[in-house]
Amino acid sequence: MATPVNENGSAESESKLAPPQRIEPAAAAPRSGLRGLISRTERSCGAAALVFLLLAGVFGVVWSVVTPAFWGHDEITQFGRAYQVAHGGYLPEKIHDDRGPAWGGNVPVSIDALMSYAFNDYQVTPDEPDPMVKDPAAYDRLGAAPVSEQTKQVWFTNTAAYSPIPYVPAAVGIRIAEAVNADVGDTVEITRLAGLLTYLLIVFYALRALRGHRVQWLALTVSVLPIAVFQAGTVTADTVTNALAILVSALIVKGLFLGQRLTRPETVAALAATVLLPVCKPTYVLLAMLTVLIPVRRFGFGRRRLLADGTEPVAGWQRVIPWVTAAVGAIAFAVWMKIAAPTGDGMSLMRPQKQWGTVRPGDQLHGILSDPIHFLRVFGDSIARRDQHWFTQFFGELGFSYVDVPALTIVASLLAFAVSIGTAERFTGAAADRLRTWLVLLTMLASVAMIYVTLYMSFTPVGYFIIDGVQGRYFVPLALLTLCVLLRWMPLRLTGIDGRIPVRGAAITVTIATTVAMIAAVVKYTTIVWG
Repeated sequence: MATPVNENGSAESESKLAPPQRIEPAAAAPRSGLRGLISRTERSCGAAALVFLLLAGVFGVVWSVVTPAFWGHDEITQFGRAYQVAHGGYLPEKIHDDRGPAWGGNVPVSIDALMSYAFNDYQVTPDEPDPMVKDPAAYDRLGAAPVSEQTKQVWFTNTAAYSPIPYVPAAVGIRIAEAVNADVGDTVEITRLAGLLTYLLIVFYALRALRGHRVQWLALTVSVLPIAVFQAGTVTADTVTNALAILVSALIVKGLFLGQRLTRPETVAALAATVLLPVCKPTYVLLAMLTVLIPVRRFGFGRRRLLADGTEPVAGWQRVIPWVTAAVGAIAFAVWMKIAAPTGDGMSLMRPQKQWGTVRPGDQLHGILSDPIHFLRVFGDSIARRDQHWFTQFFGELGFSYVDVPALTIVASLLAFAVSIGTAERFTGAAADRLRTWLVLLTMLASVAMIYVTLYMSFTPVGYFIIDGVQGRYFVPLALLTLCVLLRWMPLRLTGIDGRIPVRGAAITVTIATTVAMIAAVVKYTTIVWG
């Protein structure tokens, strides 16, 4: 029987769990000067990681500047929770509200003044071609005010439900702003930039882990989606959540699908993310648990030693570590869910006044268990009525201005996806492990289901005709790993006229396409919001 041959011409074996051999290019004469420095940097960091730093860094700063203060997704309540965490308020704090159960905290009066103005400003949608920002000078005036010592109690029930973990960067930014006596506008900007820096560092490390592999360009395409970079440039818990999800996904791809051994720092990062991601957003707890599927011998627990038969010995304690870490993450998730559960009673205040008191998680859960057919019918109606919005939102519905990214952005992003998917490795052979791949796929499907169930229980009124509150951006953290599962079974790849994968051409195409996508989104947003 003929031995299967992979795309590089090397033999594969389905019977051994040995990582595929990478064919390294022949050593070239060392380069000197700037070109040599660039070449060495690219080899050590990875081309996609460097492109990410450039694109996400530049456009992240652009978004932080062109987005009016508190116009990001839930940025008013996100900042309120971050301010609470910055001053030691780690647990949800119940506050008095005549409308019903509520949670929140205190923020400086001068910051609340800018919050209130921004809230009223983006609530009013003017007729075209008038800009959405009614009076730019008002933002300058309110932003130039000093941060007052006097505080005011504000409502943020929706973000009080989140643990302090995803707010650590924003909280650090707030403390830095206080240390330098920044005014209100600069405080918001410094807080935004602190989150952006965190996103850059975590995702850069994730992409660096994939250096030397063509799938790095697929990871780049996901990481620089306009919606992801927009959120990284505003104050939101999604910044850290997205970054950790991409990190976990990249390391699972390396250790499971590519069959490569993680370095010791990568192993630490994978285990840390397994604990932290579940307490960032509950819908991604299952994604974090997937690190246990990485074969133990591919974790960098110690110095690599090979036995005479070419296998690597695995100590008993090494087998236990991933499972113990996953258990810690699951327990942390369960504990925080117990702590935050009461906040669900106040979520209906985010809805129109006529729907106050209609969001009842207990009743919704009872309905799912007692009449699952009804829930499935509502789920189907939600897809039939809203899937086109979720598709557009996956690329970008930008903040509470609700500006959809232009068609050029979506087309350019789809081109980047097509090229990065079409030139990625074939995850074939034992290195990809069929059973583990199926488990990853089922976990991704379960994670998608958790998004719908969570919003059905925590945001949808009892008896409502669809599952309300679903947004396409919620699927971004699941995108990389889901696409890599599909690559496991999709043999189609792009090749040049010589039959080889056009690696350099693909990298250039992805870089240009993602740049065009971001520029088009910024131009449309600026035109509509500022005029």
